[in-house]
This record gives sequence, C-alpha cells and structure tokens, in this order.
Amino acid sequence: MATRRRPPSSSTSSAPPIADEVRSRDPKPSAAAAAAAAEDPPLAPPKLGFVAAASALFFVPFFYLAFVHYPIEPDLRRSIAISVAMSFGGFLVALRMIPVAARYVLRRNLFGYDINKRGTPQGTVKVPESLGIVIGIVYLVIAILFQHFNFTSDSNWLVEYNAALACICFMVLLGFVDDVLDIPWRVKLVLPSFAALPLLMAYAGHTSIIPKPLIPYVGVPVLDLGWIYKLYMGMLAVFCTNSINIHAGLNGLEVGQTVVISAAVLIHNIMQIGASTDPEYKQAHAFSIYLVLPLLATSLALLSYNWYPSSVFVGDTYTYFAGMALAVVGILGHFRHFCSSFLPQVLNFLYSCPQLFKIIPCPRHRLPKFDPQTGLLTGTKDGTSLTYSLDCLVGAQKGLFASNF
Repeated sequence: MATRRRPPSSSTSSAPPIADEVRSRDPKPSAAAAAAAAEDPPLAPPKLGFVAAASALFFVPFFYLAFVHYPIEPDLRRSIAISVAMSFGGFLVALRMIPVAARYVLRRNLFGYDINKRGTPQGTVKVPESLGIVIGIVYLVIAILFQHFNFTSDSNWLVEYNAALACICFMVLLGFVDDVLDIPWRVKLVLPSFAALPLLMAYAGHTSIIPKPLIPYVGVPVLDLGWIYKLYMGMLAVFCTNSINIHAGLNGLEVGQTVVISAAVLIHNIMQIGASTDPEYKQAHAFSIYLVLPLLATSLALLSYNWYPSSVFVGDTYTYFAGMALAVVGILGHFRHFCSSFLPQVLNFLYSCPQLFKIIPCPRHRLPKFDPQTGLLTGTKDGTSLTYSLDCLVGAQKGLFASNF
C-alpha cells in the first residue's frame, strides 16, 4: 500500500512516523544517513518454499496442457519452451538483484514502516521501497531479448510487440517517478492514458465485437466499433493500472493478485490455442503467453520477499507496471472475457467509488487496523473490499464465540 509523508524535522521525536513508506527527498544523503543505512540488517531470506508450492500449482497444469494434452505445432511449442527458459532465468536474476537494489534504495532513504505491524518490533524496521523497479527492468530485458528467437524483421506482430513494451517501459518510469515525487491522485488517473498511446497507435487488430445477447436488437452478428474500441482499450489500461494500485493494504497482496491473474491468463491462453484451428487466433494467444510468462516468473521472485512478513515494499512502480503489462496482454491477446480476470478488482473499485469520488470522506490510509494485543488485523469502515471482508470475518468470529459461550 503506497502512502507517503515527508520525514519529520530533527526537532521532533525520534520515533518512526506512522506510515508504511517514509522517504527523504534529499538526493545526497548525509554521511550519518549513509552510515545508518549501512548498519541496517540484511533482508530476510526469500520464502522459496512458498513460492515453489505456488509455482507448482500454476505451472504443472500449464506444462501438461502445452506439452502433453494438446497437439500443438512444434514451432509454437519451441517458442513457448524458449519463453519458459528465459522467464526462469529472469526469476533467478530478479531473486539475486532484489537484495542488491534494496541496499541502494536504503542509502537514498527510500524506505517505509509497515503500518500493519505498528506496536510490534517489526513496526520499527526500515523496509526498502520501490523494489518493483527491479522487476520492471528484468521483465523488459527478457521480453526484448525474446524477439531474437521468435520474430523476424518482417513479422506482422513485431510492431505491436514493441509498442506493448514501450507502454510497459513508460509505465515503469511513471511509477518510479510517483514513488519519488508523490504524484497527486488526479494525475495518477491520467498517466496510464499517455502510457497506452504507443499501443493504441500501433494496434492493427480487429475493432469488432460479437454481441450475442444483442443480435436480435442490433441485427448483425458482428459489430464494428471503430475508434470506440480503441477508446475502450485506453480505458482498460487506466483501470488495470489503478485497480492493482488501490486493491492493496496487506503484505503480498499487490504481487499476489498479479500472480493469480497472470497464471489464470496463462492457462486460458494455452487452452484457447489447443482448442482452436485458426492460425491467427492461435498466434494472438501465443503472443499473450510470451508477454505474461516473464511477468509471472519475475513476480514470483518479488513475492518471495514481499510475502508476509514483508522484507521489501513493491511501490507504485510495480503496481503500475503490473497493471499495464496485464492490460497489453489482454488487448493483444484479444480476450473476450478479460475483465472477468479482474472481478475482485472491479468489486473493490465499485465498493470504493463513494470515497474515491469524494461522496463520503476518504481517509489518507484505507487500511485494516492492527491490534497489537491479539496480533490480528481487524476491519474498518473504510470503503475497500479488503477492510469489509475483514470486518465480516471478525463479526462472524465474534458471533461464533458468543454462541459457544
């Protein structure tokens, strides 16, 4: 969860401020600050056991469908295998680079305190911030190098592929700028629109839909939307980036939801390839696989450090990057039901609308409340599906306790 506040002045108490991210704006920290950063304890080891179990849950069905169940063409299987190998390499690189980058951001005072651990010893630990920059860079390097193995200079997909990477790169940059400069919300809502421009300008796919429930009313089986379809794609990019960003507040939630959506998209793609006989349709879903595989692999590396208890914060850099990556995957993969993958985010957005649009007061931190006596999080009246779910769970727990006694 990205909440920011300027560090207190030297005249205030030395206790850490109550915020999950606290950043210094001084690009050249003092010698004392550098010495303090050098004395910070190393990151906790990555939670590889948890990540291995999650990876098996996601990748075993994918490998079975891709290499055993469906009779996929050898060339396509070769491209998928290369993407898998490069994504695994990206996982290892990200796993190694996250602790290195954490030391650098601590030196620049880009760190935070975990609100949800306030009142415990872990609540006073400096947590490195904006580690999503590592994942964004590793992802882009893998995706760029993959072109050498799969696309030729005259490939019809090369323009859209590079346009997608330009959008993602643009969003990584804007996310890191937001982490450093703390951009207002009204500006955040507009940024993805500009970042999506390269893809919208390069998009050469269809702009039609098949409105099956509306065929008796519109009179045609296929409806060409033209520029309205591109407007929808731009709005989809805005929604995906911001929905990942606002559906947050727990260790691992931002990365975890990205991992689950990416895995669902990955398996859906391979099922569509296996069930289709249309070469262009297959290529569109293969294209989506090439983009989502490195996203899933690098996100798993970040999840190993961000899962509870979190030793790094992902920052807006990651949430913007992940949202834009998933948006281009859905757009270029021609997903008919892509929004269903974001159902929890859609519900969270609808539930948050009264506060987001200032109909009712919106607090600065829309987070669960930590009870240091029980060590548990409890729900609040803030308008998020997360706090509402916790509130319901606590209420059900109290009702069950009362009925037993």
